[in-house]
Amino acid sequence: MKSDIRVCSAWESTHERPVYTLSETCPECGADAENSAPAPFDPTDRYGEYRRAIKRRNRE
Repeated sequence: MKSDIRVCSAWESTHERPVYTLSETCPECGADAENSAPAPFDPTDRYGEYRRAIKRRNRE
């Protein structure tokens, strides 16, 4: 059995901490809920270096 645990997409601006749910929307604010699991690692990811470069650029 697979359950899709989701997190409120607007939790950083609306809530103090992440709000997790199984539904399509946040039970507290009504915003869309998105998948909370990270993307699986793929060593053949052709665009991995670009994503990491964007992440490094956003941290600075």
